[in-house]
Amino acid sequence: MDDIIIIKNTTDYKDVDFHKGATILVDKPKNWTSFDVVNKVRNRLRKIYNIKNFKVGHAGTLDPLATGLLVLCTGKNTKLISGFQNDTKHYSAVVKLGATTESYDREYPEENIKETKHLKDADVKKAVKSFKGVQEQMPPMFSAIKKNGVPLYKLARKGQKIKVDPREINIKSIKVNKIDGSLVYIDMHCSKGTYVRSIANDLGQKLGVGAYLYDLVRTSSGQLSLNDAVSLDSLIENLEIRMNQNNSVSNSK
Repeated sequence: MDDIIIIKNTTDYKDVDFHKGATILVDKPKNWTSFDVVNKVRNRLRKIYNIKNFKVGHAGTLDPLATGLLVLCTGKNTKLISGFQNDTKHYSAVVKLGATTESYDREYPEENIKETKHLKDADVKKAVKSFKGVQEQMPPMFSAIKKNGVPLYKLARKGQKIKVDPREINIKSIKVNKIDGSLVYIDMHCSKGTYVRSIANDLGQKLGVGAYLYDLVRTSSGQLSLNDAVSLDSLIENLEIRMNQNNSVSNSK
């Protein structure tokens, strides 16, 4: 990837031609959708280049409550998105045992609350380890998968339940880093299309106490690392500096 312009947390933005094409590593903040981030960046680039239909896309959705590496592509680099999407991903997840939620994460309130004190750490680790390998996974209803052009999460929020076909995924590695009461800290390396929320829900079923995804951070995508990502605030700040500089030049002419 040496010939691909990658915007990292150390990049000087003034010489970057976003229209020609760049790949931006963003640390997505919590409570932002992936589209929110794309839209925010696109709006700034539209003003910088005075181009209404400026191309910006992301290479793999992160749920609103998840944080971590979101890969954005601009201009001609949007042609690279499918390649980035195919990359394997690393996640750091926290799963809470002893309850479920409708969305499999913290978006909806807990229900089906059960005691977990009887669970032994060894049993939890064994259940987590059992997810390693190629398998069929049932995606959650609250997902960006589309049915007749409509994302499933929009249908789910209207109370509609649609039949979802299972998908083949590959959990290349998965391990428990720590167990703190009902919270299980997990690191995993998986294929594209893996829903960590479904892993959390399925883990709860295996242990007989229910579970949901309490926290999630994407730490890498292929060779791209969260350690190199720029915060969204810093990215927008730099783009606005560039935008203001362009306006100053235009006004002086």
